[in-house]
Amino acid sequence: MNREFLIDLFADFGPVAIRKMFSGYGISADGVNFALALRAGLFFRADEVTIPDFEAEGSKPFQYATRAKTVVVNSYWELPARLFDDSEELSQWARAALAAAQRAKVKKRPKLKKAAKNQAAKKAVRRVGKAKRAHR
Repeated sequence: MNREFLIDLFADFGPVAIRKMFSGYGISADGVNFALALRAGLFFRADEVTIPDFEAEGSKPFQYATRAKTVVVNSYWELPARLFDDSEELSQWARAALAAAQRAKVKKRPKLKKAAKNQAAKKAVRRVGKAKRAHR
């Protein structure tokens, strides 16, 4: 899938940002990534709310093989092929995928800033040092 095809595909959904990612593109709206366009197909973000819709269509989660195993990424599911011909329904699925991505973003804990991480690590080292000196 090329960039122009993806822009046309999401025209009814609204403006999307399409960025190079892995072997394809990451697709986002409002700063939130909700789809992946890869050689293997187009995958939409999914969660416990939307996965039943994908299962009902016979879709599968994104997966890739490493040397040791096959990794299944349950948070992205393949878009049913029939939706490529129905831009209105594709837009509904895209909105649901964006909502799933937004819910996932809310669930994530905020990351500590690098300085805070370094400070926490230094405190831990000092505590270990004090504990060692106390036991001598």
